[in-house]
Amino acid sequence: MVFVDACKRRETPYTPIWMMRQAGRYLSEYREVRKQAGSFLQLCHSVELATEVTLQPVDILDVDAAILFSDILVLPLEMGLPLDFIAGEGPHFSKTVREKTSVNNLEIGAYKKLTYVYDTISQVRKKLSKQKALIGFCGSPWTLATYMIEGEGSKTYTHSKKMLYTDPNLLHSLLQKITQELKGYLDMQIKSGADVVMVFDSWAGALEREAYFEFSWKYMKEISAFVKKTHPQTPVILFPKGIAGYLDRIDGEFDVFGVDWSTPMEYAKKYLGNKYVLQGNLEPSRLYDINAMEEGVDSILSVMGIQSGHIFNLGHGMLPDLPRENVLCLIEMVKNKTKR
Repeated sequence: MVFVDACKRRETPYTPIWMMRQAGRYLSEYREVRKQAGSFLQLCHSVELATEVTLQPVDILDVDAAILFSDILVLPLEMGLPLDFIAGEGPHFSKTVREKTSVNNLEIGAYKKLTYVYDTISQVRKKLSKQKALIGFCGSPWTLATYMIEGEGSKTYTHSKKMLYTDPNLLHSLLQKITQELKGYLDMQIKSGADVVMVFDSWAGALEREAYFEFSWKYMKEISAFVKKTHPQTPVILFPKGIAGYLDRIDGEFDVFGVDWSTPMEYAKKYLGNKYVLQGNLEPSRLYDINAMEEGVDSILSVMGIQSGHIFNLGHGMLPDLPRENVLCLIEMVKNKTKR
């Protein structure tokens, strides 16, 4: 597999490419299936439909990897927090975790209930070309904890940060509980057929430097070390968003570091390029315009070159209204420009 080879810094015929949120509303085929499902959560729960939308970008765009169609919040849902996705607002938990009792009440072994995720992975792996990789994923403990504490997405993380500074032990106990579930979750994803796993730390940038390493990165390292010990051949990608100023402190047992678009690629290469394969980091909005897109591609390739050690991706997820033809153009452009 070109993608797995790239994760292991082996020679590949070109720089592989896939995109975060590559299964999404910019594809009319996705919108049809989403309508059929009735709701976002029902789509995540339906093995047949989740399999279909996972495979769509590979069939339509010829990306080098499929990423499981699911959501990072299905784990907190199974840990006992009722979840809804509200149109125009996003995810909402009707119960929150803000004191010791609610942390203690979270279900242990909840990852075992995520059979619909594992069944989707098995189905996708059966249908996916042997040349294409399948990426499993989860949210980071810190990112999941913020949703569980706040009850929804947040710009200020008021309750989460209040807990961090007034009762750090309580936050650590929550993060450790989530971490144990995530270890089991990724283990089961790999056993079900995932070739690579990725941890998304979407709200990494919410924390100041010292707090980040204590309350987030520490747990991501614990998860990746567990995966590398139990599945040594499975590449691990870590993607902390918004921590460009902390790269000099990044360490751990993993294979690929996801670079977000706010981090200059030359900066990531300087601090991490010798230790990890780098993934990223085109600004998604550049896909609105072909010239802007090519300028961004050329800029990244001028830093990373066409040698091993790079996987092309966006610096965050696909936007819902990006022109499909531009996405196809991007994939062809990257493969042509990086042919060995």
